[in-house]
Order: sequence, then structure tokens, then C-alpha cells
Amino acid sequence: MKQSVVTWRKASRSTDTGGNCVELAGLPQGIGIRDSKDPDGAKLVIRRDSFRALLTHLEDHGPQ
Repeated sequence: MKQSVVTWRKASRSTDTGGNCVELAGLPQGIGIRDSKDPDGAKLVIRRDSFRALLTHLEDHGPQ
């Protein structure tokens, strides 16, 4: 079976000089989230509709 290549992306404002960043990837089963400092570590995968709801909440209320 051919493995697909996953492209992880982080914020354009993120730099390599430190800072805590998450990376996101579109996966067949949803949106993948991982720590940019530990790319081989654990990943969280959430459904696309749940990710949209999270973004909507953050846009409406900001991080709390």
C-alpha cells in the first residue's frame, strides 16, 4: 500500500527561535494537531466540523 505524504503547517508568524507552536495537517479522518517542538510525539486528530467550531469560538470569544 502506498503511504501518503502529510504536510504539516504552522503559523507564518512562527519562527525557529523558540516559542510554543502547534502544527496542523489535513488528514483523511480530520485535522491533525501536533507540537512543533516534538514532531514525532503524540498527535491529536479531531473531526473537521469540530475544528471549525473551535475556530468559530476563538474568533468570537478569543482564547480564554
